[in-house]
Amino acid sequence: MTSDTDDVRAAADVSCQPPISWQLLTIDVWARARTSIAFNCRSIGRGLVSICERHQIPWTMADLFFKVATFCFDDCFAHSWHSLDELQEVVTGNGFPFTVECRGQELLIVPHNLPHSTWMLDLRHNNLSRLEPASFQSLWSLRILLLSDNQIEVVIARSFRSLGFLERLDLSNNLLSSLPHDFSRGLGSLRELRVPSNRLTALNYESLRHMESLEKLDLSKNYLSSIEQGAFRGLSRLRHLHLQSNLLDSVRGGYFFMLQNLELLDLSDNNISSIAVESFTSLHSLRLLSLSDNQLSHLKFKTFLNLQTPSTHIQVSGNPWICDCDLQRVFGKITSVRHLHIDDYDNLTCAGPPQLSGAALVSVDNQLCVAETATVLVITITVLVTVIAAIVMAERNRKKNQEKNWNEPDGPFETQDK
Repeated sequence: MTSDTDDVRAAADVSCQPPISWQLLTIDVWARARTSIAFNCRSIGRGLVSICERHQIPWTMADLFFKVATFCFDDCFAHSWHSLDELQEVVTGNGFPFTVECRGQELLIVPHNLPHSTWMLDLRHNNLSRLEPASFQSLWSLRILLLSDNQIEVVIARSFRSLGFLERLDLSNNLLSSLPHDFSRGLGSLRELRVPSNRLTALNYESLRHMESLEKLDLSKNYLSSIEQGAFRGLSRLRHLHLQSNLLDSVRGGYFFMLQNLELLDLSDNNISSIAVESFTSLHSLRLLSLSDNQLSHLKFKTFLNLQTPSTHIQVSGNPWICDCDLQRVFGKITSVRHLHIDDYDNLTCAGPPQLSGAALVSVDNQLCVAETATVLVITITVLVTVIAAIVMAERNRKKNQEKNWNEPDGPFETQDK
């Protein structure tokens, strides 16, 4: 029977090597090229396609090698064997990027002694539970790190500090309840961060502050109920922000400050019942705003009027709308603004008042202000009738008093004349 220590050691010693190294691929292409009568870029392309098909290597990686090969030559269509030797020395001596696949091997820790030139590391579907500073300390060339579908609960401080060239990090489907304050330390080149389907409950500025190159951030399907004011303010290049399927109950004014390049903001499937008027003011590039499946019953027109963008599509279906004249006026004003578009207006359903519950808003929107208009009209008519009646009564009283004055004797002078 093996001990837990033996299991960990065995996991650490697992050899996760790529199915075919770029060195072997290069040598194979050279062998084919040497037999060609006229060696040129097309022979490289044919050789790469043949080998990639045989070893099931993605074409994009073949394209990458092709670019490197052409970069190493001054003249792609007329080069000497000497230049090929130089290329061989560059590739085998300095190392060409590896794709290291350790997927589904029940690893408990990150394997040791991975090639320094590893370009992509696939550790998906293992049993990793924590990340430490030593986990990736020698992988300076790493561009893509896939860690989804593990059991990761803890990320120790500065675990990614040596990954200065990392561009994509996937932590989907793990057990993270928080991101450490210096989580982003060393991730200045990161362009995509995925942390959906974890257990995050709060988000703070310090966790994301060093990701100045980040373009896509996915925090969906967590338990986020709190976001620190300005938590995203350091992400000036962010274009896509996914916050759907969390527990947010409101959108406050400082959430999305400084995100001037944001194009997509998904807040659907939360518990949002209120939105601060200034929430979206700084989102000058926003193209899609999803507020579907929340707890919104009313909206303020100024909230969306502050969206000064070329064109923004808004999704608001699946909310418990109180269909009254105020709501009809808000939507009417929004649709009258040229750059704002309600994509799912035809799918909006009334949750109240009781007599309209379940009705499609589009089928009753023309009637919502009728009752209010009728009430105003009745009140106006009533006031008008009252005023007219008062005027008539006043006129009658005036005439009556005037006639009375004419019929009364003039006093002692009239008697004396008689």
